[in-house]
Amino acid sequence: MSDAFSQLPEGDDALPTPKKRRKSRFWRVVQWLIAAGFMAGITAVIAVMAIFQHYTADLPSTGQLSNYDPAVVTRLYANDGKLMAEYAKEKRFFLPLSAIPLNVQHAFVSAEDQNFYTHQGVDFWATARAMRNNLLHISEKHSIAGGSTITQQVVKNFLLSNEKSLERKIKEAILAYRISNAYSKDKILELYLNQIYLGQGTYGVASAANTYFNKSLDELTTEEAALLAALPKAPAYFDPAKNYDRALERRNYVIKRMADDGYIDAAEAKRALATRIITKQRDKDDIARADFFAEEVRRALATMYGSDVLYNGGLFVKTTLN
Repeated sequence: MSDAFSQLPEGDDALPTPKKRRKSRFWRVVQWLIAAGFMAGITAVIAVMAIFQHYTADLPSTGQLSNYDPAVVTRLYANDGKLMAEYAKEKRFFLPLSAIPLNVQHAFVSAEDQNFYTHQGVDFWATARAMRNNLLHISEKHSIAGGSTITQQVVKNFLLSNEKSLERKIKEAILAYRISNAYSKDKILELYLNQIYLGQGTYGVASAANTYFNKSLDELTTEEAALLAALPKAPAYFDPAKNYDRALERRNYVIKRMADDGYIDAAEAKRALATRIITKQRDKDDIARADFFAEEVRRALATMYGSDVLYNGGLFVKTTLN
């Protein structure tokens, strides 16, 4: 009997104590959890890849953006230089970004996408903030905020429909990322500022400056640029001719954002905020009234060049009318 007990292991080789057995079970559980987490991670990656493959299978090419050729308004002038008539499917004057003043660029970036120059097409923080705001106001009659970046709006305006669905938002995000990797920020902003609808039948910032203020872009003040930047979210809702108070509130928000983002100083922001919204239409004396003559010219142009060129080609026509 004593010989049998003398053969039991001693020291480190002794039988495990209850404490050691609990420690061993703990590490086995940890190892299983790590293995399960690893497998879950692999499964998640595969699922994401499958979803990505599904939504990218039929996406439109972003290459078409490099050949941007928008519809531009055709204008008829009398011999003395007065405007006689305009013809367009979309009232737009195209300008390269280099011809668009910085105060206009800054106003739109502050209003629509303050992190435009740092994100890769999708601003996840802005999206999360929009989702939070939507949940906070879910019982109120507010329009749903989407947190879309300028790049995502380019995708919506050029490549996808306006359908509101999860599938379209996923495709929009994928295309926005692709565009950010294929084009410079300047190119993306140029596309956006020329394509965006700004109310009263106008497309692009150049046409909007002319429609709302009877000015060219380089003549716009800070508060005027801010008003144009206030319009994309809801052009009719923020139209000062229809809803002055709403337009003023939204314009002032843009001015404050421009100050917060460092685009204007406190003194300029104070001056702009104190200024009323004053829109101005083209003076009647600057318009040549000759409807029958203009109609004859329109018909001749349609015959010579076709309707597509007439309404989309941006013709500049000087007539013999005195």
